[in-house]
Amino acid sequence: MIFKPLPDGEARRIEHIMFTVCALYHFTRFDDPAGLRQGLLDLCRGEGITGTLLLAQEGINGTVAGPTPAAIEQLLSHIRALPGCAGLEVKLSTAQDQPFARMKVRIKREIVTMGQPDVDPKARVGHYCTPEEWNALISSGDVAVIDTRNDYEVEIGTFRGAIDPQTRSFREFPEWWERNRDRFHNKKIAMFCTGGIRCEKSTNYLLGQGVEEVYHLKGGILKYLEEMPEEESLWEGDCFVFDGRVSIGHGLAEGPHELCHACRRPILPEDKAHPAFEEGVSCPRCVDEFDAARKERFRERQRQIALAKARGERHLGRE
Repeated sequence: MIFKPLPDGEARRIEHIMFTVCALYHFTRFDDPAGLRQGLLDLCRGEGITGTLLLAQEGINGTVAGPTPAAIEQLLSHIRALPGCAGLEVKLSTAQDQPFARMKVRIKREIVTMGQPDVDPKARVGHYCTPEEWNALISSGDVAVIDTRNDYEVEIGTFRGAIDPQTRSFREFPEWWERNRDRFHNKKIAMFCTGGIRCEKSTNYLLGQGVEEVYHLKGGILKYLEEMPEEESLWEGDCFVFDGRVSIGHGLAEGPHELCHACRRPILPEDKAHPAFEEGVSCPRCVDEFDAARKERFRERQRQIALAKARGERHLGRE
């Protein structure tokens, strides 16, 4: 599938758009999430919004981008009018280029997958900390700071002194905790993630495991990087984001990372000079992960992408 090129005048006009990126989530009870899908999809397509929204019986989660702030506000107004969604958690930022190729609204079992049926963030979560409170909390000697994100996210940036569980997916976190819980005896636990949603579940999980003092960063890393002056920051590196920007830094400025379109991990410009790098086929991190047949399929996809680009079209295989 491809996007057809626009007329020259229209293409020149769109080049100057600053896209509004919106990360959002909310835990609430949807009796019929599938019944909400088409209304959201129609609204987004009508407003030129692209990205992904996830719907489940436990709520809504997603990241989207619109050509104007007004387009995103139309979507937010629609979501806030859904049952129990008045308190929708929203984080806005901007992107120079369209971060997503198309719009998807998917029905899932969970809006963030942990695989723990007894976890319910609607019942209780840890104590929220503002960015201003966070620095003092994680600098305390009786606090263990845990990064709940995936290993490839932690690799490009995290808070100073944070523990990396080295999980490949959020579903692995409960197993990691069971193996390591004795390390945190008599410790307060402070947790963080990109926008806050994973910590809603992980703090509820730890409370259910008998941990008495659990804290998490309200609004996640995104809120911290937006509000905390860089000279006072305890964040080191960049923050991985699940859109075309790949990473952001302080002030939510776009970072230097690109994406390896074979393994979907972030790479730096210098990684592209490595002998193991082949555009769309491999990078230094994944060169040994795929067999010859898989790599040949990647090469064919890359050839189709190059042909589409030469025609002035956008190939959705790049998404």
